[in-house]
Amino acid sequence: MPLRKRSGPALPPSPAKLRRLFLDANVLFAACWQSGRARALSELAPKVGLELLTSAHALEGAQRNLEAKRLEALEYLQVLRESVRLVPEAPWGLVQRALAKDLPLENAPILAAAWSAGADALVTGDRRHFGHLMGKKVGTVWVLSLGEALGLVLDLLESQG
Repeated sequence: MPLRKRSGPALPPSPAKLRRLFLDANVLFAACWQSGRARALSELAPKVGLELLTSAHALEGAQRNLEAKRLEALEYLQVLRESVRLVPEAPWGLVQRALAKDLPLENAPILAAAWSAGADALVTGDRRHFGHLMGKKVGTVWVLSLGEALGLVLDLLESQG
């Protein structure tokens, strides 16, 4: 599923250049309670050599939402914790840079942590807050929808044979 160029000079990420994907809380949440695209991404990405990253902020958000909405799926979060590397929270200066990208305070630490961890892409389903950044390179990180990220992973899987 190739990305369409949205605006500006940036080109879509090449699947071959992806190494680290930072998962937002909503992707972790979705991977826990349904066996759809988020679960497929979490299972296939490591098989093609991609490292999955997240932060305590994102993990806590996913856990809080699972406890409130899908308690029965909370157990799968432990499975995810084994395949997703927890990275440190970003310094306040990076959070401020993320705030300057028109993100609310609750979401700016996500983009900042992706930058700080050296992620190639931030995968999010949060179109309300990240929609204006989707499909774009923001600083050093591509902001991708779940469908875009899964498409790139499937491209990698296909190219590996």
